[in-house]
Formats: sequence, structure tokens, C-alpha cells
Amino acid sequence: MVDEAETPHPSWERWLTVATTFVAPATFVTALLFYFGYVSARAQYAYFGVDVDTLGLGTRDYVMRSPQGLLVPALLVLLLGAATAGAVAAFRSGKVGPRATRGLAIAGAAVTVLGLVLVFLYALVGGWVGYPLLTPMVLAVGAGTLALAGRQLGLPLSVTGLLVLFVVVSTFWATATLAQWTGRGIAHRTARHLDALPAVVLDTPEPLYLRDGITKQSTLPPPDVAEPEHGQTFRYRYTGLRLLVQAGDRMFLVPERWTFSGSTLVFDLDDVRVKFRFVDEPP
Repeated sequence: MVDEAETPHPSWERWLTVATTFVAPATFVTALLFYFGYVSARAQYAYFGVDVDTLGLGTRDYVMRSPQGLLVPALLVLLLGAATAGAVAAFRSGKVGPRATRGLAIAGAAVTVLGLVLVFLYALVGGWVGYPLLTPMVLAVGAGTLALAGRQLGLPLSVTGLLVLFVVVSTFWATATLAQWTGRGIAHRTARHLDALPAVVLDTPEPLYLRDGITKQSTLPPPDVAEPEHGQTFRYRYTGLRLLVQAGDRMFLVPERWTFSGSTLVFDLDDVRVKFRFVDEPP
């Protein structure tokens, strides 16, 4: 075992400077926001039967959606950072003796092995709802504890760096799971209050043959023979629809109440006529 006094340890400020040099660039932050926004949006719209890739959303759209999925992970990362800083300060002050340090290293190694066991048991326990969150958290806590305690016991810097990278990847996995759960939660909340979405009156040239029992169809009167409306091709009007999302020139509409037989309707704005209704609330 290498004596702590003889082992050169870079200062915490130096490591913080190195970390912020690589982590802080706007490109990395934007990529992170984009990824979590994409994961959240994919889970949200998949609930309504829509593949998010068909929406054609841009980078800005996903970045604007990411805070909902990143709020809890950001708080957890800040808490983890505070705990790490406190642990480093405790090690440096000598408040944690060699015996306690060895105990922490052993505990960290045991927790890391437990996490790896969970990874290899995916075929058996992967269907458990908490698996995709518990497993990466166990790996992150175990590897992080092992890295902190092991470094004080003379663990090579290269090994410590790999353990830190292991923690980062595990944390990324956990936060991605939270983003997915957030997206599905937003979808459930939206489905419970579909009537809160913008109300749409839809005119089409052909009947849609909807059988959801919610959307109402009416036939528009033909153009006046004396004063024909040139180019008038819309013959059917539908009410009881709500705007789920609009992407470019396409609108994704849903019935105003959730049902087991409900579907998401997709229309090109060039093929239909759309009116948005006022909110049923007098000014």
C-alpha cells in the first residue's frame, strides 16, 4: 500500500478545472439536452401510437422539451457532486482513517459486483419495472465509492479514471431511464385531460369513417349553384378533435376523450381545412 503522504494528489480545484474544460462546451450541453428531450418525447408520443421520428422535430424542439426530463436528474447530479466534494474533504482532513478507507473500498467493490450481477441477470430480472433505474444507480454508487476510497489507498490514476468514467456512463443510463418515465408520465397526464388541448374543427373532401363514438361528422351543404364557390372541395366537417402536436405542415389530431379504440389522425394542411375553436370561457 502506498503511503498517502508520498502519493502526489492533484488538487480538487485542478480536477474541477479539467472537468469543466471538457464538460462545459455548449456543444456537449446541447447534445445532452437533445438526447434527453428525444428520449422523453419518444416515450410521450409512442403512447399515442406516433413514432417521434415521423414528427420531423428539430434540435431546438427536443432541447426545449428536455427540462421536464432533466429536472430530477440534475438535482441528483448536484447532490452527488456535493457528496463527492464532502467525501474528498473528509479524506484530505484525515477524519477518515486507513481502516475506514479500506472498509469503504471493500464496500464499493461489493456494490459494484452486485451491479454487474444485475447486468448479467438481465434475462431473468430485466422485466422488473425498477430494473433500468436501480441497476445503473447501484453501479454508479459502487464504482464511485471504490474510486474515492481506492485512490486514497494508492489506486493508480488510470484505474481511478476508468472508474469515474464508469460512474458517468451509469449515471447517464439512470437519467435516460428517468427521461423515458417522464415522457410516459406526460403522456398519461395528457390522455387524462385531452379536452385541455386546442379544439379543432376539421373539413375534409372525403369521409373519414371514424367509429370512436366521440368525433362527430356532419355534411357540408353543396356550393350555391347561382354563386358557385370555385375550388370548394370540402364536403365533410368533423368536431370533437384536439390538436396533439403540429410538425411542419402536418397536424396530429386525437379525439377529445381517451378510449381504448382511440387513434391519432395525421393530416397534411394542404389536404384539409382547419379551424381552431375559442376556449369555452367567456371573457
